[in-house]
Amino acid sequence: MSNQETLKSIVVRLAGDSGDGVQLMGSQFIASTALTGKDFATFPDYPAEIRAPAGTTFGVSAYQMNIGANPITTAGDAPDVLVALNPAALKVSLPMLQKGALLIINSDAFVSRNLAKAGYDKDPRENGELDGYQVVSADISRLNLEAVKPFELSKSNGGRCKNFWALGMLMWMFDRDLGPIEHWIQKKFAKLEVVRDANLAALHSGHSYAETTELSEAIPRFNVSKAKLLPGEYRGINGSEALALGLAAAGELADRPLMFYSYPITPASPLLHRLARLENLGVGIMQAEDEIAAVCAAIGASYGGAIGVTSSSGPGIALKTEAIGLAISAELPLIIVNSQRGGPSTGLPTKTEQSDLYQAIYGRNADAPIPVIAANSPSDCFDTAIEAVRIAVRHMTPVILLTDGYLANAAEPWRIPDMTNYAAIEANQLDANTGGENVAFQRNPVTLGRPWISPGEPKLMYRVGGLEKDIRTGNISYEAENHQLMTRLRADKVACIANFIPNQEIEIGTTKGAIAVVGWGSTHGAIHQAVRKLGDTRVSHIHLRYLSPLPKNLGKLLSGFEQVLVPEMNMGQLSTLLRDKLGIDPIPLPKVTGQPFLVTELINAIRAELPGTDSGEELSVIQGEHI
Repeated sequence: MSNQETLKSIVVRLAGDSGDGVQLMGSQFIASTALTGKDFATFPDYPAEIRAPAGTTFGVSAYQMNIGANPITTAGDAPDVLVALNPAALKVSLPMLQKGALLIINSDAFVSRNLAKAGYDKDPRENGELDGYQVVSADISRLNLEAVKPFELSKSNGGRCKNFWALGMLMWMFDRDLGPIEHWIQKKFAKLEVVRDANLAALHSGHSYAETTELSEAIPRFNVSKAKLLPGEYRGINGSEALALGLAAAGELADRPLMFYSYPITPASPLLHRLARLENLGVGIMQAEDEIAAVCAAIGASYGGAIGVTSSSGPGIALKTEAIGLAISAELPLIIVNSQRGGPSTGLPTKTEQSDLYQAIYGRNADAPIPVIAANSPSDCFDTAIEAVRIAVRHMTPVILLTDGYLANAAEPWRIPDMTNYAAIEANQLDANTGGENVAFQRNPVTLGRPWISPGEPKLMYRVGGLEKDIRTGNISYEAENHQLMTRLRADKVACIANFIPNQEIEIGTTKGAIAVVGWGSTHGAIHQAVRKLGDTRVSHIHLRYLSPLPKNLGKLLSGFEQVLVPEMNMGQLSTLLRDKLGIDPIPLPKVTGQPFLVTELINAIRAELPGTDSGEELSVIQGEHI
């Protein structure tokens, strides 16, 4: 091997037109990476348009991945390697790179028409714009068409294979075995022999080109360190997959069928697709005609004794709000998954944001509190789903589970858990000697959850609905004092959940210091890396899963720090919540660009708040780490 580089980690970005198959290329490369025992994190980034105008910057689709042996928790700040399949992909991605990065460019696409579409007045390869980078040009489009020529595909159909041609080159650069990808192609296109054989030919052609031409001297081969993972069986998983498996596992732990109802919306739709494959685990699904029908069907499932689940993004959750109030009033378990996206309205449907926290905590008519929890990584979606169901069943209440577009689509290694380590999910016990109308509302004095009574039991008949009910009998009641009692009960039910959740712990650092960096949701990976790389003993990282109610010890824990810095992908919603519930005055660090936090921007923000630190001394973006 020549030109070998050994790295602890490396960041690779694939970018092209939204019809170039970049997401497929990235997902297959990362699947092969997982088999080599490397740690990784990914970030698929694509436009909202079904098919944006070809060659334009707003039609660029990208797939970024961070691979290596460190604890990899983000997709990386600055790519070390960029594969750009057209000028628009280069235009969008180049500002993210540091000098010295390797650029692999599809030279066939750099014609005057495509350059003009991308907003270039002159070819960036000729005007000095790429000086300081390692630039490798390859005629990817032409060489791909030559490779698939024997299969007599049209130029358009043949051109669709170029993602596999580029993938072959990438596989050579990272010394990956082609076997798993060959197997995937053969299985995927088993009924389309010509397509199967053409893609295989393109894959091998790209691999052979990198190996046998003079470019083998120009293109480095990367040896990335193997991760030190805990013993066990691993698989790559994204947030949607983990959430689906977690919900199915919760149904098994509760010994109840799980019924899922949703209406398609980005980025929540993949959860429906994943759950549709789990019928053998007792999961039932229905795509409803609208958001309101979906949540009402889920409430009906819960009334019938199944675990009712519905899912959407912010706009759809808004439509579900009245029915969520019905589930609160009826005291029925219901899981509401909110895969957040950029807003308001249609907003940025394929970009990530955390701006539905206000909606989750406060966004219902009347005094209608509800438990809210948030997943912090793709694999964490599994355990968070189980916890959401456990809370809902134990306290007989709806629960909102917050995820977002980044978590839904990003992937990482996941150690498959031993399910014998998970406690069963048990409903509140019903006194078998008690019958009559009142039994349905004899609430557990500790959990305040009522018994979960399915229809069809004559001695346990009860009335339930959205009208206010008598606190003892469940009959309709307009009594002023009763409404006061029921409103207090609903608040106390959510508040008492704090008695069942663990105390908040420190992720990194000590319990006292200058700054506590407090986050929630998908900011976990970036905050973790920022605090770790900063290495300042005055700085600690605290990450919240439980947002309503907050952990009982959180206020005392935060009081040990001089300042509380809250990075979040909104305009400061968690900061408001902490001020409301704990009376503290945190420092908001908002970001609403549709892109995740960079580790470097967090390090710079923390440094700016540290006493005795020169706030003008900023860190440039972090690239892959050499050994």
